Amino acid sequence: MSRRIILALSGLFAALALCACGTISRPDDAGMRLSAQVWRPVDGVRIRASDAARIDALSADIASRFSAPAAPPTILALSGGGANGAFGAGVIVGWTETGRRPTFSVVTGVSTGALAAPFVFLGPDWDDELKAVYTGGRTSALVSARNFAALVAPSLFSTRSLSGLVDDYITPELLTQVAAEHAKGRRLFIVTSNLDAQEAVIWDMGLLATQGGPQALALFRKIMLASASIPGVFPPVLIDGVGEDGRAIHEMHVDGGVNTPFLGIPESMLLATSAQPARPGTALYVLINGQVGSDYQVTRGTLPAILARSYDSMSKSTIRIGLAANLAFAQRNGMRMFVAAIPDGAPASSLDFSRASMAALFERGRAMAASGEAWKRLNGDEGLDDSLERPAAPGG
Repeated sequence: MSRRIILALSGLFAALALCACGTISRPDDAGMRLSAQVWRPVDGVRIRASDAARIDALSADIASRFSAPAAPPTILALSGGGANGAFGAGVIVGWTETGRRPTFSVVTGVSTGALAAPFVFLGPDWDDELKAVYTGGRTSALVSARNFAALVAPSLFSTRSLSGLVDDYITPELLTQVAAEHAKGRRLFIVTSNLDAQEAVIWDMGLLATQGGPQALALFRKIMLASASIPGVFPPVLIDGVGEDGRAIHEMHVDGGVNTPFLGIPESMLLATSAQPARPGTALYVLINGQVGSDYQVTRGTLPAILARSYDSMSKSTIRIGLAANLAFAQRNGMRMFVAAIPDGAPASSLDFSRASMAALFERGRAMAASGEAWKRLNGDEGLDDSLERPAAPGG
């Protein structure tokens, strides 16, 4: 995290110490009651981590692609990382330039990866929109003084600018095209974290787009906003849900990265003891919008610096654990696995949304992908290779 951001956060924490924090008024009985009527949603787009039947069905759907007679499936998982999402966007655009970018069978997004996921899912024709989201300059206002909201909201900043960005780029046309790709059997998933239930929620965005209409568009945008809402930095998003008593409530959703850094292979499949052999050519790509390796630096003795360093350390550890679990599955089932990440030691900050910083990160990712240096293969025919040092072309 840059010195400028640390100093800015120091001022914000000092301000918070002198005033009452903003809140979202909610009753204690599992959320905000919307009505006294029993409500049974029929959309089916929400897959709760605790819903064993739905998770098993999702796992079966993905597993079926490993042995289907069509082309070998490819899965792309986009991680969280705040402003570092510009790197991932650059990797995607640079990959297009090589002419070797796959048409992914499944695309998943968490946090900033959720913002990129629909454009990546729709393919190279949407690269211009993907680039504009991250380098067009609108992100510079996300954590600016004009969006400071700690006095009126349970966060340092409002989502006014972020919501406007989502509304402008998530259009009815985009939903129509997502629905068309869903009809072909491709899948787009975005993850949010339900704070009330303390669990991850996987949203089937293709199925949601298929339903169409203003309600689907509004929920699509709300899910993307929730997944990108870093707790404490941006306020949570209330999404209509159903309580255990069948009554309509508002669920509180935040950044999907709270529960998982990325969604590669569903957890129930990772824990399976029996092998689920994949067809030759099956591949999992994990695009980390951040750095994986540890780096030594003296931590300043201030609260913001300590919190930032602790969060960074925790995030890297969680990413490494996730990569290890997915790699074990890939190795066990004959699936190729690739990872792209910001090189260790390179300038990067998840909260530096300045146009110059994000443009530089985008260009680094684009150049690495265009030159074939972005993707590192973690496993090979000769056995496990977890060095992350040997570059490999995306095709393997």
